[in-house]
Amino acid sequence: MNTRDWPIRAKLTALVVGPVTGLLALWIFATTLTFGPALDLLAARTLLYDLGRPGESVVAELQRERRLSVVQLAGDTALPALAEQRTRTDQAVAELRRRVDGEKLRDAADDLLDTRLDQLVSALDALPAGRGFIDSRKVDRAGAVGLYSGMIGSAFQAFSGMATLPDAELNREALALTALGRSRELLGQADALLAGAVTAGRYAEGEHEQLVRTIENQRFLAENAVADLPPAERAAYQRLTEGEGFVRLRALQDTLVRARDLPAGLDVRAWETSYAAVSQGLRDFELRGADTLAERSVPMAVRILVRLAAAGVLGLLAIVVCVLVALRVGRSLDRRLTSVRTAALEMAEHRLPDVVARLRRGEEVDVAREAPELDHGGDEIGQVGRAFNEVRRTAVQAAVDEVTLRRGLNEVFLNIARRSQGLVHRQLALLDRLERRTEDPDELAGLFQVDHLATRLRRHAEDLVILAGAAPGRGWRNPVAAVDVVRGAISEVESYDRVDVGEVQPAGVLGRAVGDVIHLLAELIENATVFSPPGTRVDVSGRSVPGGYTIEITDRGLGMSPPALAEANRKLSRAPEFDPTDSARLGHFVVARLAARHGVRVELRPASPGGTTAAVLVPSDLVTDEPALGPGAADGVAGPDDRRMAKVTRLATVPRTRATRPGRERPESAVLPLPAGRTSSVETPADGDGLPRRVRRRGPVARPRPVAVDNPAHRTPEEAHRAMSALQAGTARGRRDGARRAAEPSPPEPPAAPDQPTATERDA
Repeated sequence: MNTRDWPIRAKLTALVVGPVTGLLALWIFATTLTFGPALDLLAARTLLYDLGRPGESVVAELQRERRLSVVQLAGDTALPALAEQRTRTDQAVAELRRRVDGEKLRDAADDLLDTRLDQLVSALDALPAGRGFIDSRKVDRAGAVGLYSGMIGSAFQAFSGMATLPDAELNREALALTALGRSRELLGQADALLAGAVTAGRYAEGEHEQLVRTIENQRFLAENAVADLPPAERAAYQRLTEGEGFVRLRALQDTLVRARDLPAGLDVRAWETSYAAVSQGLRDFELRGADTLAERSVPMAVRILVRLAAAGVLGLLAIVVCVLVALRVGRSLDRRLTSVRTAALEMAEHRLPDVVARLRRGEEVDVAREAPELDHGGDEIGQVGRAFNEVRRTAVQAAVDEVTLRRGLNEVFLNIARRSQGLVHRQLALLDRLERRTEDPDELAGLFQVDHLATRLRRHAEDLVILAGAAPGRGWRNPVAAVDVVRGAISEVESYDRVDVGEVQPAGVLGRAVGDVIHLLAELIENATVFSPPGTRVDVSGRSVPGGYTIEITDRGLGMSPPALAEANRKLSRAPEFDPTDSARLGHFVVARLAARHGVRVELRPASPGGTTAAVLVPSDLVTDEPALGPGAADGVAGPDDRRMAKVTRLATVPRTRATRPGRERPESAVLPLPAGRTSSVETPADGDGLPRRVRRRGPVARPRPVAVDNPAHRTPEEAHRAMSALQAGTARGRRDGARRAAEPSPPEPPAAPDQPTATERDA
């Protein structure tokens, strides 16, 4: 039986119940052993009066009937006295049967006595048949003696079964009295044999030998029985045998033993008188001894019962005390162990997680208050409790230290990210100025590439900010068109040229969520490009749905297994804590954080025929109508948000189209020729949508590029100021001219050279 997983209460109960049950069983056993002999002593009186006295009467009447039956068989006529004796015998047998059939005697008798009582009743049942044999003279004198002697022997067997008293002295005296009764029975047998021989005038064959054996056995039994009597009883028996009747009867017995034939001068009258006196004396001695035994057994039984009661009460009291002590100690152990368990579970399941959660929320935690000292006593349980107090205090302190360390790491991440963001923003601003001032196509292409790398670097810096638990700094005041948000996300991806923008239904995103949505989409688009073959395309589309606006990003990669897809969706559905060990899924972590910040739902699902589709549901409270172009755009003057969005998407904030694919299609009308000898990068309307594209043009004669020298030319501040002013004025004039031309129909132009990439290809 495995008790390892039992509760403490069950184990303590088993420890208490086992010994107490054993002690109770031992007490019951000892009480039963003592109570049984006491009952036997009390039952001795019942056995004497319900079996001893009636049985002794039956024996006496059978002895008389036996003598008369032998005398009748020795003579020639029936004896009237035998009929009267049979009546008295039947009355004695009926009384004995009534007592034997009673519950009182049967309850007091044990199994052995029950068996012998049944044997006695069976022997008495043969009495009528034996009488019939005697009356019809079908048996001789020896057979008649044997018939009655067998019944009387069954009675003495029952008397011997009564001698089972628990006291050895009483039991020995009872057996001695029973042996004296047997000796008296042998004396009766000798009287019956002699009476038959006297009536017949001679011994039958073998009667003398039988008479001699009977007399010898009677003397032997009497001698042995007297030896077991108490001194007082033995002295009384000695006085009885010294009487005249005993002396005369012994002398007559000696005469009968010595003479082989019936003595001619035998005094029969003296024999009968002596036999009657001796038989009655022995019977009275036996009855007095039996009464004495019965009277002595009652006080002895009472003493035993008193001792039994005292021992029983003391034993029961000891059991009760043991039970109370065991229950008290067990309840105390259970309560203390339960308190230790409760404290441990509360710390592990509630207090420690709550402390960690509060620490992560930035709250101050008092270690002494959160891990109070608990007193569990001074024993081993108390020592365990004190050890647990130390463990609990250490755990809380470790949690505080861990969260403090994590908070410090977050601060380090945030500090580094903020510094990197500041540098990247300054770099982007510098690149923007350099792009506007540079007219050389090769240098402009290089600047565009550096600009694109800086944009991606800014996104990775924002990842650090998000990992640190802070919000990125980018934001817009006014709503931004969904198509511009998608283009802004594409511009932050390395493989932007593999991304196709499909149908994007008109909608706007509130300015407070634009930066985070761009970042979220950029992470998903980059995952789509990284986890799909290089030669495949990534499709991005958007449409309005009930409850918001959905943007779907579909790649043509190998896809994800159902368990991996379910695990990714589980992570994306909530904002998990940053786990440094799961560095391979930082993109999912960033997406989940950004989505949770604005209530955006992100779900990955299999695409058909292959690949994965990332569905981004922007909630309706972040979606508005697509904003119209600002009034300054038509005049060539854009607002701050328009200029920022144009920088992000590499497009101006003039009317948009969602049917083109940035970076793939370049209409021929997007290129305007320049005068010969000029190589420039200009913004011209293209494709009839008014989107200005920066196009690199080279004249027939390439102007040699200046060679850098170690000693740059020195300019005075006034010259530098005039040069910068002229550059800014020329740039502003070019933008206004481009916006004005966008509003007018564009004349057909010759196709661009194949080796000249469009501005969209560079800016994307």
